[in-house]
Amino acid sequence: MPEFIQPLGFIFIRVFVTTTLFFLLHFFWLKEKIEKRDWWLLALCGMFGVVINQEMFFMGLSITTPINASLIMIMTPILVFVISFFLAHEKATWQKILGLVAGCSGALLILAGKEFSFSGKTILGDLFILINATSYAVYLVIVRPLMKKYHPLTVIKWVFFFGLFPVTLFGWQQFSVIQWSAFTASIWLALAFVVICTTFLAYLLNILALREVHSSVVGAYIYLQPVLATLISVSLGKDALSAEKTIAALLIFVGVYLVSFAERIKIFNRPDKNPDSDNVLLE
Repeated sequence: MPEFIQPLGFIFIRVFVTTTLFFLLHFFWLKEKIEKRDWWLLALCGMFGVVINQEMFFMGLSITTPINASLIMIMTPILVFVISFFLAHEKATWQKILGLVAGCSGALLILAGKEFSFSGKTILGDLFILINATSYAVYLVIVRPLMKKYHPLTVIKWVFFFGLFPVTLFGWQQFSVIQWSAFTASIWLALAFVVICTTFLAYLLNILALREVHSSVVGAYIYLQPVLATLISVSLGKDALSAEKTIAALLIFVGVYLVSFAERIKIFNRPDKNPDSDNVLLE
């Protein structure tokens, strides 16, 4: 973007291809039906998890800075925890609170060396990114009850199905003007990576994770993104590993550990598993 594909057209490609893949996978693997009373919740998940989430992020990033966006996005795990707490989906334990603080501190430390530019020029974009973070947090919370009732693949298939219609409405015009003949091999590979890896696999693995652990655990792994970005940059010779980044990485890993494993949650299937239990022992 934006030389080859405009943002809304890109979102349409991501959602359309991913929806198709989920339908094909579901067709050959499962024959599960949805109860009528759950359709509205699936439609709501599609709006928060696909439409608002992706549209607001792309629109926000186009009128704010990547640093601003990164800073705002680290609020997602905190928003997930707050929403889950008020909806009585999980308890506020000192381990989770400490883990969220440690992870947030580590992410802020990585970003501390950057130049922030919150101003009137970026305020609208910053607001869009905040809406994006909030919508994804809401999605992670409201989709989890469906995990206890249906197979994750069934849920994510319909979540994308309901998200596809608004995304098509917003993105069709930009999609229709794409000059496919101008694509080089590297552009095709980049497009495939974004669609398959960062959309199809990312949503599939998230939904599988939500079946096993609380929403706040899934959200907390967002803190790993700046660590992974730093490690990849260092390995490619585009960044240097400093003491501050090392300390930040340790804080993030400690934070993710506290949120994920402090209550000794086991994430592997076993015969005696009770999906509603919050106190499953790690064997």
